[in-house]
Amino acid sequence: MAKARRKKVPNSQKPSRKPSKKTKVARWRNRLLLVVVAVVALVLIVLDVRVYSQFQGRKWSLPAHVYSRALELYPGLALSRDQLLWEHDQLGYRRAVDAKVRGQVSVARNRVDVYTRGFAFWDSSEPSRKLRLVFDGRQLLSIHSQGQPLALARLEPLRIGGIYPAHMEDRELVRLSDLPPLLVETLVAVEDRGFYGHMGVSVRGIARAVKANLQQGRTVQGGSTLTQQLVKNFYLNQQRTLSRKLQEAVMAVMLELHFDKNEILETYLNEVYLGQSGQRGIHGFAMASRHYFQKPVDELELSEVALLVALVKGASYYNPWRYPERALERRNLVLDVLARDGDLSPQRIAEARKQPLGVVPKDRRRKNDFPSYLSLVKRQLQKDYGDDVLRSEGLRVFTNFDPHVQRSLERTLVNRLGAIERDYRLSTDTLQVASLVVQVGTAEVVAMVGDRKPGYAGFNRALDASRPVGSTIKPAVYLAALQDPDKFTLATLIDDSPLVVRSDTGEEWRPRNFSRESHGEVPLYQALAYSYNQAAARLGMMVGIPVVAEAVTRLGYAETVQEVPSLMLGAVTMSPFQVAEQYHTLAAGGFHSPLRAIRAVYDANNVPLKRYPYAVEQRFSPQLMHLMQYALQVVMREGTGKSAYQKLPQTLSLAGKTGTSNDQRDSWFAGYSGSYLNVVWVGRDDNGKMPLTGGTAALPIWTDVMSELEHQPLAFEQPEGVSYQWVDSQGKLSSRYCAGARYLPFIAGSEPREKGRCQATKAEQVIDWLRDKLGW
Repeated sequence: MAKARRKKVPNSQKPSRKPSKKTKVARWRNRLLLVVVAVVALVLIVLDVRVYSQFQGRKWSLPAHVYSRALELYPGLALSRDQLLWEHDQLGYRRAVDAKVRGQVSVARNRVDVYTRGFAFWDSSEPSRKLRLVFDGRQLLSIHSQGQPLALARLEPLRIGGIYPAHMEDRELVRLSDLPPLLVETLVAVEDRGFYGHMGVSVRGIARAVKANLQQGRTVQGGSTLTQQLVKNFYLNQQRTLSRKLQEAVMAVMLELHFDKNEILETYLNEVYLGQSGQRGIHGFAMASRHYFQKPVDELELSEVALLVALVKGASYYNPWRYPERALERRNLVLDVLARDGDLSPQRIAEARKQPLGVVPKDRRRKNDFPSYLSLVKRQLQKDYGDDVLRSEGLRVFTNFDPHVQRSLERTLVNRLGAIERDYRLSTDTLQVASLVVQVGTAEVVAMVGDRKPGYAGFNRALDASRPVGSTIKPAVYLAALQDPDKFTLATLIDDSPLVVRSDTGEEWRPRNFSRESHGEVPLYQALAYSYNQAAARLGMMVGIPVVAEAVTRLGYAETVQEVPSLMLGAVTMSPFQVAEQYHTLAAGGFHSPLRAIRAVYDANNVPLKRYPYAVEQRFSPQLMHLMQYALQVVMREGTGKSAYQKLPQTLSLAGKTGTSNDQRDSWFAGYSGSYLNVVWVGRDDNGKMPLTGGTAALPIWTDVMSELEHQPLAFEQPEGVSYQWVDSQGKLSSRYCAGARYLPFIAGSEPREKGRCQATKAEQVIDWLRDKLGW
């Protein structure tokens, strides 16, 4: 029987088949996989871009580092052997039997041998070399290097502080080639033995860490490579989550793909956190070497290298100052690792294990030890550089700071202030003090203290304590008068009797002398020497308040002077810095220069950015200044400053002025030699009264400060246009042979014409003539 033919059904009439559930799941799975792959790829691309760009670009915000002046050594320098050794101690030089390597110094009686480190200065580079220095008491006699005499050599400057980024990280960048090979080898041996063999992640290291942790029942070892540690510190936070650990591993591989091992290692050596100094974080081995051992990293010894590498595991936990036993144990463990590797001799390892930790004593740790001076540096820098530049571009700032002068200033202020409180039965810490020392002629600020605790980084009274200056303003009053020689000379009599000054509103001002006594008519130089208030007030009113105000401005006061009668006695507020700027104009013979702390600024590549040259402007004539110098020397020899010569040599010519504000709330002294100007303020932060004057508080401190310094006498040469005449107490012409006669300078044409009662006899006139002719 024939088979029946099947009727063909058109495709359009076929029943449709629905995809199975499995098929739908597969499709969605594939789509999801594609999305995941795309997201992962995108994340990897973003991570890769971040890893590459951040590592390739500028890696850190580098702080500005501030340096002191460099100690210039030359035969004849006023410097003792002990002073030189103190500076070497501050720079971290080590004592040795024979100075054979950089950073060593040896001592034998009056001789010091030092192997200097060398330094790239603002004007030239000083080579590292061995110097032999011979001293005679407080003087450097000779300098030799390799048997040849030297006319000049310089020690590297002292790093006195920094201006840090917002995150307060401090580091000193070094190239891998500049690091001692032993440091690099030790780090790799201890932290990542397989560093040169892996691609950022070490499976063997992870397995070893897991095994060790399981055996101990706690986390005792990490499996991170140096590259992973760098990624964690450089890119990520410190969270310990699986996702962050995975991200760390991926980024480590990416870093290894883009950069060679030496670049990665160099960055790690500059990045790793190795300690804390106050708020400042110590990053990198170069900065850690200075922090812990006060020496450059290339001078580290084996035991010191081992300690720094030991700190990588936990700088806080192994802090050698707080936990010396822990630190010593960890350091020796590092040395044991080196011993197992066999690259170093057993004898060298054993010798290193015997060494103490060797860290700088706590009291000699370098921080921002001079906050008052640094605040001045920052303010002067901010006139030329923005805050971001100061905190991130790695500037090298060279200043005029003198560590020896600063040391003397700090020691004197602390000791003398405590003695004053005891002598006057004041409670401890009742008084505050501020002071600065300026190099006369160059206007260089070489030392500054703004608090009785010199290292305290708080309110800087030297810059910011605006206080009534009292009688320290009086030189401006006398300058204003003497610039009109037709009316006023040093011999002009001024009435020191009580006076009343009435204002337009009817208010009365009644100045009185401190002693409450009047002295009648006195010569101008004497009124200034003894600081008679009534005479100064009367003189100022005769000259005119605007003229006195102008003299204050010309001396260097940049703010508005309130033109009131009490200006004559110091009713104007100034900081010690502002007073110093005024008195430096006097010390410099009428030439005004802004006081300056900074000498030069260089960028991180040692390219000069800005010099701070000496700027000068003549404000007063040499003739007028000669008269003022004479009068201010009389203050020191005979007047309110004469007690200074109980300690300072009589042969040293000095000029200065005391100052006491109303109710004895402020004690001032400003004075100078031919070398240094020093201003001292003593007072209370609550503006309370004191049983002290300028002569009983500020002057004794000033005297002690100046007695610690090396001085040249004042340059006091008679200029053209000035003649000297003998005058009597009435300001009339007299003779050297007359009792009470005074030899005074006069601006030409202003000499007295009237003769006094006492004159030289004929015989005395002949003697005077012979003196003039024969130079007797």
